Amino acid sequence: MTGRSLLTACAGASFSEVLVSMAILPLGLMGAIGAFHAAEETIAYGVLASRALAMAQSRIEAKRGAQWDRLLADDLNHDGMPDIIMHDDGQGGDLLAGDGVYSASHQEGGISLTWTVTPSRGVNLSASGHVVLEVVASYGNGQRRREVKLVTMRSNPVFVGQ
Repeated sequence: MTGRSLLTACAGASFSEVLVSMAILPLGLMGAIGAFHAAEETIAYGVLASRALAMAQSRIEAKRGAQWDRLLADDLNHDGMPDIIMHDDGQGGDLLAGDGVYSASHQEGGISLTWTVTPSRGVNLSASGHVVLEVVASYGNGQRRREVKLVTMRSNPVFVGQ
């Protein structure tokens, strides 16, 4: 074997091969970065959905555990003083004034929470045998707006029936 054939046998990649690989590598890296971005958005949206569900469950459990005479008052920061008093006035999440549905709403961290208390007998809460508690948590941006809706019933512990 001559010295010249040994050098050509051990030769590396040509300049054109290096240029082609330099053009392909950034395309692969950009695809990987795009996949990480899509995964991050999906995870963030999932976290927001979990938080919305937790907030809705927390609000409905607070209503289920409240004393009957304090069912229309909400203590959101747990300091013993009501922060929100539910009204049937057609404002703040209430669709129609005087329809017997007491509503309130609160926004926190990109989640809009609206809850209602509907007595079984019109507008009088003390004469109702039960109430329907409904909580709707909506979250997301304009294109992907989603809602979590929880509904339960609660009976009046002092109702004697009529």
